[in-house]
This record gives sequence, C-alpha cells and structure tokens, in this order.
Amino acid sequence: MSSAQILLLGALAGLTIFIGLPMGKLHNVGQGFKAFLSAMATGILLFLFWDVLVEAIEPVEEALTASDWGRFSWLAALAFGGFALGLLSLVYYDTWMKVRRRKSLIGPGAASATELERSHFTGLTPARWLALFIATGIGLHNFSEGLAIGQSAAQDKLSLAYVLVIGFGLHNATEGFGIVAPLSGDAEPPSWRFLGLMGLIAGLPTFLGTVVGQAWTSTAVSVIFLALAAGSILYVVMELLNVCRLFTSKTVTAWGLLLGLTLGFATDFVLVAAGV
Repeated sequence: MSSAQILLLGALAGLTIFIGLPMGKLHNVGQGFKAFLSAMATGILLFLFWDVLVEAIEPVEEALTASDWGRFSWLAALAFGGFALGLLSLVYYDTWMKVRRRKSLIGPGAASATELERSHFTGLTPARWLALFIATGIGLHNFSEGLAIGQSAAQDKLSLAYVLVIGFGLHNATEGFGIVAPLSGDAEPPSWRFLGLMGLIAGLPTFLGTVVGQAWTSTAVSVIFLALAAGSILYVVMELLNVCRLFTSKTVTAWGLLLGLTLGFATDFVLVAAGV
C-alpha cells in the first residue's frame, strides 16, 4: 500500500466526525430533547473514557507482567503524568477563567456576564468553550487511533487497517453528536464556520496520527496521547454531568446515557468481531 493510500485511509476515518456536527444547527427544540442530547453525549464520552484508559494501561500492564521494571516505571509515569495533565490543566484553566470573570464583574462599570464572555473570551459562550474542550479531548484520542491505522498499514496488515478505518469512522460519527450537545442550550445556533473548526480539531488528528504512524512507531507516544485524552475526557464528562443536572427529567437523562453507552460499545464491537 502506497503512502498516499495510507493517508487517504486516515483522512476518511477522521472526516466522519462531520456527520454528527450539523445537529448543532437544530436550535428550536424543547428541554426534553436538550436533556436527551446532553445525556447521550455524556454516555458516548463515558465509553470513550473507559476505552482510552484500557488502551493506555495495556502496555503498562504488559511491562509489569514481563517484570520489566524499568519499562514499567517509564510507561506508568507517562500514563499518570499524561492523565494528570489532561485533567488538571482544564480544571485550572476553568478556575482561572472564573476568577477573571468574577473580578471583572465586581469592578467599577463592570460589564454584564454576557458581554464579558464575548469580549474577554473571543466571542465564545460557556457552551461553546465546553464544545471546544470536547473536540480537543476527542482529537487527542483520535490521534492515537490514527497511529494505529498508520502502523498497521505500514506493516502491510491491510485487512486490519481497513477494519480500523471502519471502526474508528463509526466512532467518529457518533462523537460528532457529543461535540454539539452543549450547544443546544445557547441563545444562538453556532455558525457553520464554528462547527467546521470543531470538526477539524477533533478529526484532523486522525490524519496526523496516520502520518506519524506510518513513519514511526512508539509505544510511549501512544501512551502519553491516550492518557492525555483520558484526562481531558474525564473533565468534560464532569462538566456534562453538571449540565444534565439542570434538567428535571431523570428518566430522559437515563435513557440518553444508556443510548450513548450503547452506541459507543456497538461501534467498538465492529473491531472486536473482526478479531482486532
């Protein structure tokens, strides 16, 4: 398989993220639909959190089983450090934003909260910041998926590469819904430009990972990106759970969570059935 064909596979797997993004333009919907969409996104991300952690820890456990203490210590440190960085960097950034907002609101001639969000934070509302965080977490995860596509294709494991593209493509299609879920509560629908940017942030790393994967194999790089993704996804799940609490219907929220988890596992079963 030529390099151009390998890169095309990576691009196809990443582009499917755009399938779910147009849902962000559906704005005049009821509270029940918003609750269901937010809960479904949370379910999808809960599955991703589990899936990413399993992949990140697997090389660490293999080193431990082999009693390779040096490799185990190195990979464990990378996994823990990456996870902590992915989670705490977003926590501290969110805290910093809230402090800036509070100081500006109590000062003389302070602007309203809406004005502050649009002047100090480049026009992004809290819902759009959350969508950006979700896209970033998914992008880190998708980079590791691109690594897998590139490495399998470079080793002439073509059947594996094709199945990975199908499986990851299905994953990305459902992840698009997760990105736009917080936007249903905004006063204005997002622009196509914003949705396109979210798609690039989440989907382009699949292509970039394929580029790296076909030229260079590194377990350490894979572990650090997976751990970063797990930490950032956990932060986003925490934020989405707060959003879900704002809705009164626990029944709708529970069904949304269940559907999101089901979609995540269903797409993963494509890879399992193929023996990947």
